[in-house]
Amino acid sequence: MSPKLLLAADMLPEGTTAIQTLEALPGKVPLIRKTSRPPNFETPVSFFNEAFTPNNAFFVRYHLADIPEVDASSWKLAVGGPAAGRQIEFTLDDLKKNFEQVEVAAVCQCSGNRRGFSEPHVPGVEWGSGAMGNARWSGVRLKDLLEKVGLADSAIEIAFDGADGPVYDKTPDFQKSIPAWKAMEENTLVAYEMNGEALPHWNGFPARLIVPGWTGTYWVKHLVGIKALAEALKVFWMNPAYRVPRALFPIIERFTSQEPPHSPSTPITEMVVNSMITNLTDGAETKAGQPIDLKGIAWDGGYGIVEVAISSDGGKSWTPATLGEDLGRFSWRQWSHQIAPQQQGSVTVMVRARNKMGQTQVDSLLFNGAGYQNNVVQTLRLTVA
Repeated sequence: MSPKLLLAADMLPEGTTAIQTLEALPGKVPLIRKTSRPPNFETPVSFFNEAFTPNNAFFVRYHLADIPEVDASSWKLAVGGPAAGRQIEFTLDDLKKNFEQVEVAAVCQCSGNRRGFSEPHVPGVEWGSGAMGNARWSGVRLKDLLEKVGLADSAIEIAFDGADGPVYDKTPDFQKSIPAWKAMEENTLVAYEMNGEALPHWNGFPARLIVPGWTGTYWVKHLVGIKALAEALKVFWMNPAYRVPRALFPIIERFTSQEPPHSPSTPITEMVVNSMITNLTDGAETKAGQPIDLKGIAWDGGYGIVEVAISSDGGKSWTPATLGEDLGRFSWRQWSHQIAPQQQGSVTVMVRARNKMGQTQVDSLLFNGAGYQNNVVQTLRLTVA
């Protein structure tokens, strides 16, 4: 299987596609290897033709290389902290038997998805379009756990720690926090199932945080600790990491407790509106007058996709595509459209999504040094013979 599986792979930094290969981690189908240590593997775009991304094809993202095999029978989740009334350790059986099980369909997307398409190129894992996936996540509401330990009025953030850790003691442990109000939302979960099965090891077994609508940096895997805090979490992975220039993106849900006075940056939070074609690769060939079925997906931070439009004349005119089933506001929305180019030569097809807030994809990159939130209107070239 060649690098052409990647949408617009020729836009990735020189040498990237030459060294990337398909490799199967235990329990996974062959995925596009970006780094081995820590493991970072991208889902081939062809899997995005399904409403939900199969567990064995779901992308893998780690910051740290010490990833233990967690024993579910002895695993415990410690919930408490200085802004909680008490601390309780929950077993996996406790979560399954003593709390209501809920499910949410949601896109998990790495903040740096499509980073490799940044121009100029920026440091970091040079992701193409496959550092994402859509799944049905099942578990317990985070707020139900916090209510058990008694959340104090002083709580402003909830912090999370996973079982994975750094190899070297000078490497900062991966810890994240979210605002207390976000933690108390109905759809923020501690999940132990994915698409009706136990979480795969590489996707957070036995339990992980699910923050629908927000980028994957907050979706902490292999959870072992949850703490309610009365002050902002001050760790590397909150500041300076995972931040963007203020007002660069149309963010509605801001993380204000992590915005020091006069700070030029703000934490990345909700995903921006985006879309892509999933059933064709750049440079695909067709015959003049032959109908071509276009299929794809569109998603955003949970406000809901209301339109996907297609242009087959390089953006001069746009035609609405047919939207598929609405699987929930945090899920991606499938769409379809048919075109029939009449003239031989090169045809430029473009796709653009719009959400209920009136937000649309951008025509040119909103550049930032970390390569986050790339939602440029996708362009795909067809060769018509």
